[in-house]
Amino acid sequence: MSSTMTDTIFSKIIQREIPANIVYEDDLCLAFTDINPQAPTHILVIPKKPIPKLEEAQEDDHRLLGHLLMKVKQVAQEAGLTKGYRVVINNGEDGGQTVNHLHLHILGGRSLTWPPG
Repeated sequence: MSSTMTDTIFSKIIQREIPANIVYEDDLCLAFTDINPQAPTHILVIPKKPIPKLEEAQEDDHRLLGHLLMKVKQVAQEAGLTKGYRVVINNGEDGGQTVNHLHLHILGGRSLTWPPG
């Protein structure tokens, strides 16, 4: 794995170096509950491939990015988010990204307002 991958908390979760409440896993991605939830249900879906941020995804990541969105749908259904949920991807510092590993937030379990805050 690249140094970028080994430098993040998410890579350590993927490698089972630190514990996480994993709710889904397949060959391409992993989903686990956020340790600092911003909603009653807050789950992160991350690719196992080390993509630092969405902006750095390549054309050959097309299938993987679609896979992540389909897994968001599945994980949200399995979490019982029948009344709806929000999917957020923070990209870069100004976008609020704090871990340099692409991740999709699933937020639900309450009515969410827009703009967030």
